[in-house]
Amino acid sequence: MLKKISWLMVITLVMFTVSAGTVCAKEFINGIDANFPPFAYVDKAGKPGGFDIDAIDWIAKKMGFTVKHKPLDWDGIIPNLVAKKIDFVASGMSITADRQKVVNFSIPYWEIKQVFVVKKDSTLTVDQVLKDKKLLGAQRGTSESKWLEENAPKNGWNFTLKFYDSAPLAVEDVLNGRIAAAAMDDAPAEDAVSKKPVKIIGTFGMKDENFGIAVRKEDTDLLNTLNKGLKMLMDDPYWHVLVKKYLRK
Repeated sequence: MLKKISWLMVITLVMFTVSAGTVCAKEFINGIDANFPPFAYVDKAGKPGGFDIDAIDWIAKKMGFTVKHKPLDWDGIIPNLVAKKIDFVASGMSITADRQKVVNFSIPYWEIKQVFVVKKDSTLTVDQVLKDKKLLGAQRGTSESKWLEENAPKNGWNFTLKFYDSAPLAVEDVLNGRIAAAAMDDAPAEDAVSKKPVKIIGTFGMKDENFGIAVRKEDTDLLNTLNKGLKMLMDDPYWHVLVKKYLRK
C-alpha cells in the first residue's frame, strides 16, 4: 500500500512539473509598430529592435516565457489585440481614457510629451502652425492626431491634418515640403532630429502622457506577469542601459 501511495505521489509531481513547465514556456505575441523609433522598429534585415523590444525580451527571459514581435498597422493594433491575433502591445502606446475602455494597461514606464517637428531652417512658431492655414501631419490612430482633430474647432485653428502610417513618414514629408510640421511624441521626434535636418519647435497644448503595455481586459494573469517583470526591469541596472542606449544618448 505504501509503495502505491509513493508512486501516486511521484506521478502527481511529474504531472504538475510538466504542467508548470508548459505555462512557463508559453509563447506570447507582441504587436508592434514597425516604424516607431526609438521604441519599436524593424531594421533592414527584418529584425525587430528598439527600447520596448529589448525591454520585453528581458522581461520574457526573467518571467519564463518566450515572445515574438509582430508588426501591424498602428490604427488596427487594438482591434487585433481584442480579436486575439496578438497577446499584448508593448510599442510606445499612450495610456488614454478611450483606450482604457477597451483594454487594460500595465504600470506606466515612460512619460512623453507631444511636439511639432519642422525643417531645421524653418522660422515657424507653434502658434503659426496651429493658427495659419498650414498642412500638418500626424500618424493615424495616435492620441496626438485625435487631440488635434478634436481641439481645432474649439480653438479656431485653421490647419488641415494629413494622416500617415508612421511618424517617420510624416517627417519625410516635412523635409520634402509637402507639410509644414509633423505632430509626434517627443522621443521619436528627438530620434528624428538626431538623423535628419529637422528640429522641435515645442509642445502644442496636450497634457503629458505615459506609455504602458496594453493587454485584453480578461488577461489578468498576463497583466500581473508583465507588471511584475516591468518592476523588476526598472529596478535592474539594465533599465539604465536601455534608457541610455535609446532615449538619452
